[in-house]
Amino acid sequence: MTGRRLHWPTLDTSPGTWRGRALRYLLIYLLLLLALVGVRYINRDVRPTLRAAVAQERQLLSRREELALEIQSLSNVQRIRQWAFANGMHRFAEAGKTSQTIPAIRPGSASDTPSSSPRTVEVRTEWK
Repeated sequence: MTGRRLHWPTLDTSPGTWRGRALRYLLIYLLLLLALVGVRYINRDVRPTLRAAVAQERQLLSRREELALEIQSLSNVQRIRQWAFANGMHRFAEAGKTSQTIPAIRPGSASDTPSSSPRTVEVRTEWK
């Protein structure tokens, strides 16, 4: 430094300055108050709506549990068996079975002759 004195700005402490500052702060607080009251007024129905949604969720969860129990009771093995017998179905172990021997195919017989007719297998299914 070259010998200069640092010059600090002097604070204005006059009553007019303090009154202006107080009015500005009061105005800021009033604007904040109005903003908060406005937000509260706009969101006034959020809490009742949320409570209604929670109550509806509880009802839906209890209904889901009731339906799950009902499905479990309706899908037991005995009910399915009774339904199947009532609709004319038979157990696989008790159904009539038919069998037939399939003749052996000689290796190279069909693939060597391109003019031979393609071999097909016919299956006849009988439902009882």
